[in-house]
Amino acid sequence: MRILRELPDSQSVLINPRRSVITIGAYDGVHLGHQEVIRQVRDKARELGCDSVVVTFDKHPAAVVRPESAPKLLTDIDQKLELLAATGVDTTFIVTFNEEQAHESAADFVLRVLVHGLGARLVVVGEDFHFGYRRAGNIEMLRQLGREHDFEVTPIQLLPRPDGIVEPVSSTAIRHALDLGQVEIAATLLGRPFESRGVVVQGDKRGTQIGFPTANIHVPSEMILPQDGVYAGHCTIADGSRFRCAINLGRRPTFVEHTDHSILEAHLIGFSGNLYSQHVRVTFEHFIRGERKFENLDELKAQLHLDVAYASDFT
Repeated sequence: MRILRELPDSQSVLINPRRSVITIGAYDGVHLGHQEVIRQVRDKARELGCDSVVVTFDKHPAAVVRPESAPKLLTDIDQKLELLAATGVDTTFIVTFNEEQAHESAADFVLRVLVHGLGARLVVVGEDFHFGYRRAGNIEMLRQLGREHDFEVTPIQLLPRPDGIVEPVSSTAIRHALDLGQVEIAATLLGRPFESRGVVVQGDKRGTQIGFPTANIHVPSEMILPQDGVYAGHCTIADGSRFRCAINLGRRPTFVEHTDHSILEAHLIGFSGNLYSQHVRVTFEHFIRGERKFENLDELKAQLHLDVAYASDFT
């Protein structure tokens, strides 16, 4: 996959050697619905002899337009690009989204990026697609601009959820599932287990002291985490090795009376060594239990033995 990034203050982002079939969106999560749109883009591009292109943003537009209520992210930009590359799309073009971009009219965006930049032949978007300043752009506006600038527009129905709930697959639905600790449902909608990425930092070493050493993982604050609890999953470390793990996400009420944030810790089954400062990836695959306060360390250790055994058998 070719990755193209918008240059600051660019008037024409690039000159594409071939015309393009394009889809546009935040593509947070690159879930099953996104994958289906991209599949259709690739099919149409092959049919028309064009490049298939995803236009996305370096940050979620809501983080600029309404930062106080912007959603937590399912994927950071690096993971999003990895997932887009796996779809087989020819090109991903990353729009720099800032205050200036937020105030660009829908028509100006279409001319600058889709027409002059990417040589749009066909634009494929969801039937509820809105874009541009104050979300003034819609399917009808795209079609009008297409008639003026020689491109077509294909709106497509959003992919229904595969679990029988009558609503489309969406990033919002995945966030809702994670907020409830329903990581299995999130995986069904994503097409893969939900993954958190972060750097291993120094902790208080209580896990080591009680016989269950954990990697204390710092996840950037803009990224979503599931509901507090204990989970089974896997941890992939910097050298690519992958370990089953029991994951504790919470505020450790057995040791701490009050804390203002949750801590992500993973006990890697069968691992021994130093992970400090490593970038690791943790997949949440099954909810084991909620977090609770234990009366003493013996009670906690007995439960941790059960958690680790469950995580080892489940995964």
